[in-house]
Amino acid sequence: MELRQLEYFVAVAHERSFTLAARRLHVVQSAVSAAIASLERDLKVTLFERSAQRVVLTEAGTALLPEALAVMDAVQGARDVVDELGAGMRGTVRVGLLPGLGLIDLPAAAGEFRRRHQNVELQLRVEPEGSAGVIAGLRNGDIEVGFLGVGAGSVPRELTAWELLQVPQVLAVPTGHRLARRRSVELADLADEAFVDFPPGFGTRTLIDQIFDAAGIGRRVVVEALGIDNGVQFVRHGVGLGILPGYAIADEETIRAVPVKGQDFQWSLYLATLRKRKPSVALRALLGLVVTHLHLPPGTTPGADLLDQQN
Repeated sequence: MELRQLEYFVAVAHERSFTLAARRLHVVQSAVSAAIASLERDLKVTLFERSAQRVVLTEAGTALLPEALAVMDAVQGARDVVDELGAGMRGTVRVGLLPGLGLIDLPAAAGEFRRRHQNVELQLRVEPEGSAGVIAGLRNGDIEVGFLGVGAGSVPRELTAWELLQVPQVLAVPTGHRLARRRSVELADLADEAFVDFPPGFGTRTLIDQIFDAAGIGRRVVVEALGIDNGVQFVRHGVGLGILPGYAIADEETIRAVPVKGQDFQWSLYLATLRKRKPSVALRALLGLVVTHLHLPPGTTPGADLLDQQN
């Protein structure tokens, strides 16, 4: 097994195409095909299912990918050590973002990172499927670090995650709704109400669905919002109820927060990487900047890992 073979394997896994992988590697496609074929012979397995329409990892390929990424990270780490003594930090950092995430001043963090580390390419991409998309991107190596907004205990074990913020959520009720004058409600009072929520795959959607499912209560989601602010707008206009961060509706005159007895809808914002991947020097530098550009709206509290850094 050669390092070049692993590099080509990772490129094909990322691009899901031999042609695009060759373009990314600046080599001819036949070189990529030959390297993958040689690697498959060495390992005595098939790594990709190939067809005219797509290239998909097999079970063996899926198992190899995190190990190959770890090897590539180790190589990059060796290069980082040398670069720090010479021309400075280099490389690429790919970050997965959550749609509508307003708890971090990412433009400011990205701008400062580029000014400090001009030889590092920073790539930021929004994952339309929310936390589920971030987790998938980390697993397949498309991104090196990503943000997750999930409930306690919901971070997959193969990830290393740093808790940045804890965000309490409340039942957001338009003032004209029948429940708006209640001092509190039971979860059963919400059966069959129309709800504004995020699409399936978002961590907060998963958390809320699990709470309702565990209680055997049906819930109708009539709007899948694009972000927290977008969700607030739909609730404000009476389209449905929402379970939203308390800070997001604190100044809303047409929305009232109504407690739900015995329920905790709190979620946490995490930064996560694949456990088997050693963070590069460039990635560690980015993590430090993200922490300094966090917002702490009223009602939110620093996460456990952020408190450790402050202490």
